Amino acid sequence: MTLRKVLITGVSGLIGGLTLKHLSDRYEFSGLSRRAVAGIPHLAADIRDAAGIRPAFRGVHTVLHLAAANGPHEWLEWGPTMATTLQGTLNVYEAAREAGVRRVVFFSSGCCQLAWEWDKNHPYGVIANGPDDQIPPTWPMVDLNWPVRPDSPYAVGKLFGENLGRYYCDKYDISTIVIRLGAVLPEDRPQVRRHFPGYLSHADCVQLIDKCLGAPESLRYDIFNAISENKYRWRSTDHTKEVLGWVPTGRSDDFPVPPAV
Repeated sequence: MTLRKVLITGVSGLIGGLTLKHLSDRYEFSGLSRRAVAGIPHLAADIRDAAGIRPAFRGVHTVLHLAAANGPHEWLEWGPTMATTLQGTLNVYEAAREAGVRRVVFFSSGCCQLAWEWDKNHPYGVIANGPDDQIPPTWPMVDLNWPVRPDSPYAVGKLFGENLGRYYCDKYDISTIVIRLGAVLPEDRPQVRRHFPGYLSHADCVQLIDKCLGAPESLRYDIFNAISENKYRWRSTDHTKEVLGWVPTGRSDDFPVPPAV
C-alpha cells in the first residue's frame, strides 16, 4: 500500500517528534526544519527562505505546518512574529501552491482566544489563575463562534495563518485544517496552575493529527479546538469531536493542582 506523503515543517520540535514516533507506520513523512532530523528525508532550511524551502514540497500531498516563532521570548516580540510566523507561513503556502500540495494542516493556538481571560465580566481568568473560592460551579464554554481575542504577537501571527489558509483554500483549492492547540508540554503534564484549563495530552494531540491527516477530501476548510477533557477547560471541543470523531482521553485533573497565587 502506498502511504500518503506528508511534509512536517518544524519537525525537530516536540509535536513533530511525537508525530514521527507514533504515526510513521501510517504516513510517509519528510521534514523541513533548521535542525536536522534523522530517519526521514529532511531538508535543513528556514521557512523565512522562500526559495530555499521549495524542494521540500515536491511530491507532497499534505503539509503539517508547525514551524513558528515560539521561543522563550520570540512569542512576545513582533520582529520574529512578522518574519517567521507571518512571512514564513506565507512562504509555506506559496511553496505548497507551486508544488500542487492538496492539504495544509495549520497548527494555530488557543492563544487566539486566551485574552478572554482578561475580561473581568467573564470567569476565565479566575478559572486559570484563582482565587479558587471565586470559581463558579459552571461557566459558558467559548466556542468558535465567539470573537477571537489574541493574547500576544504570537497569537496575532497565528490568526494571520488561519486567514491565509482560508484565502488559499478559496483561491487555490488547498484544503486547510486549522488546529488551535492547547498546551502540549514536554513532560506531558501541567507544570503551572494556568496549564490546567488548556492542557492537551500527547496521546490526544497525536490522535487529532491522525484524524486531520485522514480527513476526507471534502473537508475544505475548518477550525478545531484541541484541549483534553480537563475539569477547568473553558473552550469547547464539541465541534472537533463531532466533525473529526476525535475522542480525547487525557485530563489535567489527573495531576495535583498547584494553589492559586
